[in-house]
Amino acid sequence: MSMILGRRRFVRAALAALPAAALPFGKLFAATDAATLDDVEAVTGTGKQIILKGTDVKDFAARLRGPLLLRSSAGYDTVRRAWNGAFDRHPALIARCSGAADVMEAVKFAAANQLLVSVRGGGHSLSGQSVCEKGLMIDLADINSARVDPAKRIAIIEGGALLGALDREALAHGLATPAGTVSHTGVGGLTLGGGFGRLSRRFGLSCDNVRSIDLVTADGRFVTASNEQNKDLFWGLRGGGGNFGVATSFEFQLHNVNPIMLGGSLDYAWADAPAVLKFFFEFAPTTPDELNLDAALVRLPNDQRFMSIDICYSGDAALADKVLAPLRQIRKPVRDSIAPAPYVKIQASGDEDTAPGHKYYIKGGFVQKASAALVDAMLATIQDANLPTIQAVSLPHGGGAVKRVKPGATAFLQRDAEHNVFVFSRWDDPAMSESIGNWARGAWAMIEPHTHGFYVNEYNDDAGRMRETYGANFDRLVALKTKVDPNNLFRMNANIAPKARG
Repeated sequence: MSMILGRRRFVRAALAALPAAALPFGKLFAATDAATLDDVEAVTGTGKQIILKGTDVKDFAARLRGPLLLRSSAGYDTVRRAWNGAFDRHPALIARCSGAADVMEAVKFAAANQLLVSVRGGGHSLSGQSVCEKGLMIDLADINSARVDPAKRIAIIEGGALLGALDREALAHGLATPAGTVSHTGVGGLTLGGGFGRLSRRFGLSCDNVRSIDLVTADGRFVTASNEQNKDLFWGLRGGGGNFGVATSFEFQLHNVNPIMLGGSLDYAWADAPAVLKFFFEFAPTTPDELNLDAALVRLPNDQRFMSIDICYSGDAALADKVLAPLRQIRKPVRDSIAPAPYVKIQASGDEDTAPGHKYYIKGGFVQKASAALVDAMLATIQDANLPTIQAVSLPHGGGAVKRVKPGATAFLQRDAEHNVFVFSRWDDPAMSESIGNWARGAWAMIEPHTHGFYVNEYNDDAGRMRETYGANFDRLVALKTKVDPNNLFRMNANIAPKARG
């Protein structure tokens, strides 16, 4: 049951039905005489209320090739919607950027006015921080091309593209790179935070497979970061999240794969969950790199409980039965859906469970070494769950190629973690939000003592755990942040605050 997150295509589909959203500036504000455009209420990054002069907003819009949306603009209410429906925010301005030049203009305008800024690539932000309240949202949804050079085995992916585009273009040539487990996740946010995927144990994290990143920094400059240029920045971008600028393009290394892999899940009766979970912890570190496992303890709204192990095997098909036999023998699955399938289909298998617009709560951390106490804590969270919604504890598999990269080689430090564990809930009724939050926080209180650090792409009010997460890399990240974003313009993320000026 893969629940790690990205971005949605429905925004662009919905906007196709809203012609006014694509009109040039003069018609975009058809309801208001452009010469007398009203002033705009906004907030700074520190929360100070400010007024943006209508003439300044008009000039900003004129400098963009893509549309600038105000709260009164056609299409605004659709574009501002967050993937996580638990958040309902209203930016003062939305810059629908058409390319890196628009991003540069947006960043300069934000910096000049000290605006609160959010950056939406794919928009699959669990904490809703890709959409801000009364600030400027820099939207990359229209910067979304995906191009593959099969001879060089590289992919050029723009900052607003979704994983499904990367997978589809690469697999057409028998190529792939590790990229998440939900096809409507955004490539940019996933990669900047590290980027686990079904092929990570074989080829490393998404950030391990990046060759270069084009970035707009806090002063509006366009730079390229790689092992040849801006090396320190390149180091920080691979796991440091959105702290250092707006990534407009990524170049990925691709790998030869068979487009048809083995995928599906093994589901077990709840009575067998204790034995299977204990065995899972023992078995997972011994598996070949070609096998990716994602275990989950699940309770459905009808009070049914079960354990599930989502599987992707990209190795020799002739060895598959032998590789999976231990999981089928520890206890007999009540459902076995493992079968050959196109990798792009396997990658989309979690899309419905994480569809946009629902409300989501996720809180997680890394497990360095499993223990009997962790098994008991995980089982208790689901055994005691009793709300009329989905409640789960998920446990993706680590190790393999991820572990073979030195912790200091990239900003992403947690290389030795055997698993990433997180509590998960999805619901729609706003009246349930408080009770679900209470359950999730209580469940996490039982699990957290068995974790160390967290996956920043699952950021959820975790500011106090940033140093623990980055460990020996933290001070270097602070120094880099202080150098490239001293005013913390890019703060709506798993934020690494710059040093205060003396």
